[in-house]
Amino acid sequence: MPDSATSSRTAGRPREFEIATALDAAIVVFTERGYHGTSITDLKACMGLTAGSIYKAFKDKKAIFLAAFDRYKQVRAALLAEKLAEASTGRAQVQAILHFYADAACGETGRRGCLAIGAAVELALFDADVAKRVARSHAALLAEIEGFIVKGQADGSVSGRVDPQAAALSIFSFLQGIRIAGKSGQDPGRTRASADALLALLD
Repeated sequence: MPDSATSSRTAGRPREFEIATALDAAIVVFTERGYHGTSITDLKACMGLTAGSIYKAFKDKKAIFLAAFDRYKQVRAALLAEKLAEASTGRAQVQAILHFYADAACGETGRRGCLAIGAAVELALFDADVAKRVARSHAALLAEIEGFIVKGQADGSVSGRVDPQAAALSIFSFLQGIRIAGKSGQDPGRTRASADALLALLD
């Protein structure tokens, strides 16, 4: 929530850092309630902005959602990059991304779910702007996984018999599914074990 100095800034466009903080709050609400279940009143309350400030920064609720989606993907990508930086082989990178999603399926984050998956289910079929973002996100993730597998084949950590495209799609499907499974609450040890079991695809 903004401090008293920020709260007093009811006129003008909110500063960039205020927008980032506000979007982080919007991500939580959109993820928990879905797009259609979230009102401007909900967003005004969680973002700590007046209606006037919201409409100075965003055209409408959809614009807030698209900005929240982009912010969500940006933050998640940065966190994942930190994990991947610790992996030295292609196989280790695949394991890192599997663990990243498996861990996200647990606890409060797991029960809240994934904004990107929610967007794919709720909006992508009916909204071209959301569909483009979802398709771009999925394509990038698939390409990244396939790249790790190809790298693993080059460094010897992944079998040369593996079909990179087929294996990448299987792993991608697991990543999406484990986040959905997390909505009902999952044990971290179990999600990690299921992720590691998938590594057998690379043998």
